[in-house]
Amino acid sequence: MLFHIHLRKRRSQKQFHPYPAKSAGLRFLDRIVFVAGVAGPIATIPQIINIYGSQAAGNVSPFTFGTYALFNIIWILYGVAHREPPIVVTYCLWFVVNAIVCIGAIVYR
Repeated sequence: MLFHIHLRKRRSQKQFHPYPAKSAGLRFLDRIVFVAGVAGPIATIPQIINIYGSQAAGNVSPFTFGTYALFNIIWILYGVAHREPPIVVTYCLWFVVNAIVCIGAIVYR
């Protein structure tokens, strides 16, 4: 029976690594994740330039990018609740980029 799952003790926070990590390898991984979290939204800048520069967004779905933006808000709230700076920074950037693309897709449709 799975009805007793809520009665189990929660795992201790001691099982998680602190941020920033104490070991050099995990600190390096933290940096890579931060760079990837910033590089991803930066990679979308050409799409933004294309939409606003040409003032045409015929093939860009505002629904898709609007949905991405809404899901980004959930991730931001999750990152804030769990005090995870890489998640908060990454999804704040993604939210801004997705919102800009969505607005451009609506305006220049």
